Amino acid sequence: MFQGLEHTAIASPNPKRLADWYVEHLEFRINFEYAGNYFVKASNGSMLEIIPSEGEAGPNEMKTPGIRHFAIASDDFDAAYAFLQSKNVTFTGEPFTNQGNKLVFFKDADGNLCHLIQRETPLP
Repeated sequence: MFQGLEHTAIASPNPKRLADWYVEHLEFRINFEYAGNYFVKASNGSMLEIIPSEGEAGPNEMKTPGIRHFAIASDDFDAAYAFLQSKNVTFTGEPFTNQGNKLVFFKDADGNLCHLIQRETPLP
């Protein structure tokens, strides 16, 4: 009956700008838009819906309540990291390895926390 997450929504003060950022920086594509809302889709089929925000943003720290980050899978961590560096992405620290997985945290155009990850072994 339940198939899993179809998409996750992000509220943005400028949805088009953020959608374009995901296209330019992370190889997503805008696959649907309506009334100022944008769906961006990754090559693996995962989607984000970017909707117009209202009001002020709350804190966005690693352990504050709510959705904390989006993990972006890569099959070539070093190349993906170098590409993001060339795009002047803001990183919150240096790349590191954890349990054989390469990862680094960074922020999108609205300051949402993301991390690039290349897993040594896929999750079960």
